[in-house]
Amino acid sequence: MEKLTVSVLLEMPIEQVWNHWTLSQHVQNWNFASPDWHCPKASNDLKVGGEFHYTMAAKDGSFEFDFWGTYTQIEPHSALHIVLGDGRHMQVLFEPQGNVTLLTEHFEPENMNPHELQVTGWQSILNQFKRYVEGD
Repeated sequence: MEKLTVSVLLEMPIEQVWNHWTLSQHVQNWNFASPDWHCPKASNDLKVGGEFHYTMAAKDGSFEFDFWGTYTQIEPHSALHIVLGDGRHMQVLFEPQGNVTLLTEHFEPENMNPHELQVTGWQSILNQFKRYVEGD
C-alpha cells in the first residue's frame, strides 16, 4: 500500500525531540492541526503492545475523537512503528543531524479524504510540534 510522508527539521537534539514526542504532558501542547482544535487528554504507554490515546477535539465542543494506536516496535531515539486504531500502519523516524533532528512520519492513507488533504493535516500537526518544541 502507498504511504504518505510528512517531515519537519527541529532545532533541538534528538533526546529532547523524543521526550516532547512521547511524554503525554507534552503531546497535549502540540497535537492539533489548527488553532480551533486542541488535545485535552493524552496517554501513552510506550512499550511494544502498549497504546497511546490522544483526544482530538474542537475547542467549541462540536466534535472530538480518540486518535490511538498500538506500538509494534520501538527503537529509542530512532523509530516508532505503530498500528493505528483503524488498522493503518505508520512509522515515526527520528534522525539526528548534529544538534538538529529530522522527524519524519510515514503513514498509510485512509480512504475518506484526498491524499493531499491528509498530508496537509498531518504536516500541520508536525508544524505545531515544531512551534511547541522550539518555543515559538
